[in-house]
Amino acid sequence: MADPLKLFILAGEPSGDRIAADLVRRLRERRDLTLVGVGGQELTAEGLASIYPMSDLAVMGIRDVILRLPLLFWRISQTARAIRAADPDIVVLVDAQEFSERVAKSLRKAGWTKPIILYVAPSVWARHPERAARIKPLFNEVLAVLPFEPDAMRRLGGPPTSYVGHPALKEAGRYSGGHKVALLPGSRAGELRRHMPLLRSVAEMLGGRFGIEEFFIPTLPIHAERLKAEVATWSVPVRIAPDRNERRELYQQSMFAICTSGTATLEIALAGVPMIIPYVMEGAQAAFYERAGRPNVGLPNIILDASVAPELILPAVLPSPVLAAAEAILGDPDKQTAQREAYALLRRMMEEGLPDAPREDPADRVLSHLQKRLA
Repeated sequence: MADPLKLFILAGEPSGDRIAADLVRRLRERRDLTLVGVGGQELTAEGLASIYPMSDLAVMGIRDVILRLPLLFWRISQTARAIRAADPDIVVLVDAQEFSERVAKSLRKAGWTKPIILYVAPSVWARHPERAARIKPLFNEVLAVLPFEPDAMRRLGGPPTSYVGHPALKEAGRYSGGHKVALLPGSRAGELRRHMPLLRSVAEMLGGRFGIEEFFIPTLPIHAERLKAEVATWSVPVRIAPDRNERRELYQQSMFAICTSGTATLEIALAGVPMIIPYVMEGAQAAFYERAGRPNVGLPNIILDASVAPELILPAVLPSPVLAAAEAILGDPDKQTAQREAYALLRRMMEEGLPDAPREDPADRVLSHLQKRLA
């Protein structure tokens, strides 16, 4: 039996925490592991004692970043020092793009030569394409969760990049018929603050129509009690679903979803559920969105390079356009069928990868760098 692999792993938010925990489980099937790093509930369940709370890194929007700048800079320095002190065989930084880049830069500047892997590629195909070349000296490899990203990184001169699939493939399930409606407000505090009033208004206007039998909100366990208290005042009953298995079952019974941009849009699409994608942007976000030419923000639309799910980018809580978009799909079986057919194609792409970037196992990619060092 080989010596235990000492892994430093960092996740900056709940979606990254799930990805990181999946990687740890895959690695444990091949090697004994010693874990050091930063994570949340998922990595804690895998035996990680986080060196500081993952929530320190979970920021969204310019305002949140500015307010936390002193803490974030301190955590960058602390993380780099902790890595050098632990001297792991390999470092895997999961998402938290700006933070991960700065940690890697600090390590390389200090002479770190062991492998550093970035898991979840930065969106260089959407903005700041120059970033691909900038991170090339920092990371030995990028593990991409979207099938077109290896080609994009290659064209833009970035690090070697492999497609390893997306955790949403496990989360989604497949539609099997039902009359439930999923409401997904996001997982960050700012997103919940902006989107819960919007979803309340739309749900209350849709209640009792189109054969809808139940609304539910998939969420993280840390938000469950807060959301239960909030929806208790709504005029329509809403189930709060923090359990992953329950969420998968509910997706399979969902006729429709109102889903803010993010990983959740991909879970919904992979389940074959028609949806709309509203998003209330902060001022700085909205300004950048306009300068960029109002690109698609929903992952299914981005991957398919088509406007399959209607996107409604809003400057404030405006229920009327969201309600109209929901009614247009709920009242038109042809529109529902068109979305389901597009999502079936999306699922095949995500499960198999593309011809020039077939899907690989992330654990195999990580271990390949250790083998190179020992060769």
